[in-house]
Amino acid sequence: MSTTPASASPANGRMPRQIGYIIGNEACERFSFYGMRNILVPFLISSVLLAYLPAGSERDAAAKDIFHMFVIGVYFFPLLGGWLADRYFGKYHTILWFSLIYCAGHACLALFENNATGFYTGLFLIALGSGGIKPLVVSFCGDQFDQTNKSKAKVVFDAFYWIINFGSFFASLLAPLFLRHYGPAVAFGIPGVLMFIATFIFWLGRREYVNVPPSGRDPHAFLEVVKSALRAQAPGQGRPGLLVAMTGMVSAALMLVLWALSATVGVDFWPTDFNFVITACLALGVIIALGGWGASLQLERARGAHPDAAVDGVRAVLRILIVFALVTPFWSLFDQKASTWIIQGREMVIPHEAGWWPSWLIQDAAQMQALNPLLVMLLIPFNNIVLYPLLRRLGFVVTALRRMGWGIAISGVSWIAAGILQLWIDSGSEVSLAWQSLPYLLLTFGEVLVSATALEFAYSQAPHAMKGVIMAFWYLTSTFGSLWVLLTNAGVRNEAVTAWIASSGLSENAFLMFFFAAFAFVAALAFALYARRYPMQDNYRIA
Repeated sequence: MSTTPASASPANGRMPRQIGYIIGNEACERFSFYGMRNILVPFLISSVLLAYLPAGSERDAAAKDIFHMFVIGVYFFPLLGGWLADRYFGKYHTILWFSLIYCAGHACLALFENNATGFYTGLFLIALGSGGIKPLVVSFCGDQFDQTNKSKAKVVFDAFYWIINFGSFFASLLAPLFLRHYGPAVAFGIPGVLMFIATFIFWLGRREYVNVPPSGRDPHAFLEVVKSALRAQAPGQGRPGLLVAMTGMVSAALMLVLWALSATVGVDFWPTDFNFVITACLALGVIIALGGWGASLQLERARGAHPDAAVDGVRAVLRILIVFALVTPFWSLFDQKASTWIIQGREMVIPHEAGWWPSWLIQDAAQMQALNPLLVMLLIPFNNIVLYPLLRRLGFVVTALRRMGWGIAISGVSWIAAGILQLWIDSGSEVSLAWQSLPYLLLTFGEVLVSATALEFAYSQAPHAMKGVIMAFWYLTSTFGSLWVLLTNAGVRNEAVTAWIASSGLSENAFLMFFFAAFAFVAALAFALYARRYPMQDNYRIA
């Protein structure tokens, strides 16, 4: 497959000059996204959109559910963006068009703060636009490198993640102040302006980019190989893989039918707290899990109908998907810093009387989220310059999978710290908001080990023809992370579960914090066991 050279592919290991446009676009886009995302829960709790609910736990729970359904959409639509880019339009055009949809979504939030239809339409458009470009910007950045300068890619991927957090820092710090002092129209309008600037910067670099053309309808693409493997018959053998895959399809369809019957007929064929978003995500998860398992059982039967390289590529993708599945619990912890931790922070006391507290700047619990990107910007260079070289000198091999496994475990420790703070609050004590710095530090350290590492891991492990799609699957891990949150929230609304939590002597919030910590530890153990036998790949393109 040929590429369209912009100027020329950089030689002698030089840094591609077009990277600046991509980095600039990402900085503005991340300010835009996090600016609206980090004020969404506080806005919803105090807005007329949820005025039909009594103030307190019911409104808090509704705001959390809306937030996590939005996150599910943001990280589901990468499947669409990756497919359109790889199949039809290429990464550049897909990014540009979805960015325009993204801008329209921001405009809806600013214009329809008191109109549920308009506001939720805006959330949908932002989820569609943001999700559509998510798998493409990172892989488009990777396309600018080849074997001659791939050593520069790690530096850029780290810089890429650093600039994401640079934009997120200022958004997290300033957006709550805009909401508090100027109202929702301004607070949601400023991120919209930044998204327009991001789109313009990306467009400016159009003549410089290396554009890898879309693969089109590839007869040896991932799904084609999977279908051939499932359909193939072997003499004297059945088709166990096809049976497993069809079980997944039938189960997913049955879930959706039961939900539809429950919603229309009024009979509880399906759990009442499992709305369409939860049901659709469960159905998708069953299809991916059982479809992937079924394909792995019969994959060797695809040889002959497809080149060995294509079959081996599908095998590699299936292995990557297992890694991705084991990372989903991390996102169930991480994304709640913008929901559960904000709600906890609103129960804490802002220490305005302390001389060291910057009262002129930090005036709202939601601003504590700014600690996350600030710490990321400090921890990435610290890890690369100090921690990783020190560990290597001590004889520890710092592989990508080891960093990710430890990151999941450390995120669990952060939720133990948050749970202890919740116990302190529940005892009736006045707890300073400054104490939230500890769980933020631990969660951010875990994030750097997981997410910053995964950007490079996901790109390097993906076969060339499926880089956009595999990045979409990576972002889908956040969809399932928020699904675990919604399922847990639905579970605690069950009277039997609520009674059991009450009998434990813990408040619901404290119980859930320790529950998610345990969830992370189990996931980290499973991740470590699988990582021991994962075969690493190198799929950077040849110059």
